[in-house]
Amino acid sequence: MTTEGSFIQPAIPRFDGHYDHWSMLMENFLRSKEFWGLVEPGYIEPASDSVQTDAQRKKNDDLKLKDLKVKNYLFQAIDRTVLDTILKKDTAKDIWDAMKKKFEGNARVKRSHLQALRREF
Repeated sequence: MTTEGSFIQPAIPRFDGHYDHWSMLMENFLRSKEFWGLVEPGYIEPASDSVQTDAQRKKNDDLKLKDLKVKNYLFQAIDRTVLDTILKKDTAKDIWDAMKKKFEGNARVKRSHLQALRREF
């Protein structure tokens, strides 16, 4: 039961093998949390030997924390067996790009292979 003014936390979209649908849901979820800016351009950690002001250090620490939150959402959304196939998991963008490369258009590829097999048969 919810009362007026209360808010139900949206569920994290689970990856079920249908990348195109999941990516739309996950992108919308991350945009609603105001974290999409860490996935699209990505977070680049500054070099350890670079000199930073306190403001720059605080901003970088904040971005790193947000990137960790996005990674947490992605880890919750993606099954362990799929995550094990992703080699680079340093940033949220790395995970997102690996998923995109591995699964985007998967259904189209399967359909084209089936079509080729039908023609051959």
